Amino acid sequence: MPPVSPIKAFFERIGAARKERTLNAYYWQEITRYLAYFSHPDARVLEIGCGNGDLLAGLQGARKVGIDCSENHISWARDRHAGSGIDFRVMDADNIQLNESFDLIVLSNLIGHTSDIQQVLEQVMTCCHPYTKVVVQYYNSLWEPAIRLAEWIGLKQRTPSQNWLRMGDINNLLGLAGFQVYRNARRMLLPLNIPILAPLANTYLDKIPLLRFFGLNLYSFAMPAPGAFPEAAYSVSVVIPARNESGNIEHAVARMPRFSRHLEIIFVEGNSTDDTWETIREIQQKYRSTHDIKIARQPGKGKGDAVRTGFDIASGDILMILDADLTVPPEDLPKFYRAIAGAKGDFINGSRMVYPMEKGAMRSLNYLGNYFFSKMFTWLLDQPFNDTLCGTKVLFRSDYQKLVKNRAYFGAFDPFGDYDLIFGAHKLNLKTVEIPIRYKERTYGTTNISRFSHGLLLLRMCLFASVRCKFI
Repeated sequence: MPPVSPIKAFFERIGAARKERTLNAYYWQEITRYLAYFSHPDARVLEIGCGNGDLLAGLQGARKVGIDCSENHISWARDRHAGSGIDFRVMDADNIQLNESFDLIVLSNLIGHTSDIQQVLEQVMTCCHPYTKVVVQYYNSLWEPAIRLAEWIGLKQRTPSQNWLRMGDINNLLGLAGFQVYRNARRMLLPLNIPILAPLANTYLDKIPLLRFFGLNLYSFAMPAPGAFPEAAYSVSVVIPARNESGNIEHAVARMPRFSRHLEIIFVEGNSTDDTWETIREIQQKYRSTHDIKIARQPGKGKGDAVRTGFDIASGDILMILDADLTVPPEDLPKFYRAIAGAKGDFINGSRMVYPMEKGAMRSLNYLGNYFFSKMFTWLLDQPFNDTLCGTKVLFRSDYQKLVKNRAYFGAFDPFGDYDLIFGAHKLNLKTVEIPIRYKERTYGTTNISRFSHGLLLLRMCLFASVRCKFI
């Protein structure tokens, strides 16, 4: 029998002692609260190095599995969470024997105690499907002196010598193991539960750009890199909201490339004052032998209501939005399909702000507004955004159905639908990828957007959502 490693012996010892987390309970509660934000009831969740199971118990999931190398910790977890339905197993992180895949995999304060981090992460890949999300959480190496001091004076339990990694080191190891990192976060300036000071420091101050660099907890969010799994063929539903766009309806169909296993086009007419609805009906009949076209009239007002109406009747695996003004060319949609089908991301957003635009495509104030909101979203969601208001957005229908279930978290606050999808995708922990497109000047009709009133509405939505997705 091989000798027991000092790390495993240490965890067996503290597992046998079954000490409750007292002084550092606040620290663990903050990690649980943050990761719980990204979990949802339908997810299959795996925690590697689950300890006593408290973190895993605090996450939502239809199936939850926790593994740990320590038999005493697993025994503790089973007793502590008896009746929860969580499947706790004794298993080494560098030799995972699970014949199933998971939607969310968590490694919390584990990689510092492993002798070969890359091997562990390669084992994690065996539990992934193409869109699995992996979250690695660990200490900020800047805190090493403070943590050693806390161990010396008894505020924290002493641990054997461990790895102290920078965020770049963690991201690099994930890349070497076949993952792509899509978000990093730093949280918690004050790990002690001091009234007033702790909520202030850990809810607001640690979001300030300079101060956040000193956050105790580092988070790397990753998913398998493109090519890690064979690419599947999907069906697509393209939803085209149309209000006073009669002159563009046939062009949207005639110019639509065939790029998926099956292509469904859904026109949703929204309170037009011209003959848009009549034109949609004519085009459906004209192309009925060559195209699968559905039509509907939205029950309410606003583009968001039209998009939701179209998504509700869509049957494709992948949902796409194409504005009927065709300022985003239908010919660009295959790029969006290849990005999501190739697992480069699972929420694909168009960006009009990369290539030069046609003269008259976007007014100067609109451009400045888009630039402002892109910077705000980059800060809010810890992911880079160049354009939040491009009408072309793509996601899986299965993810949209989860977003609908989660919509109560933010509320039906967005009449346009763009922010509803972006914030919803963030809550679902989806990886956002932007596709640069060439934004064209519209050739028919006029814009339905008011620069000032709608700009103020978008700003209010951002301020509201910041409370729900940033200051948590």
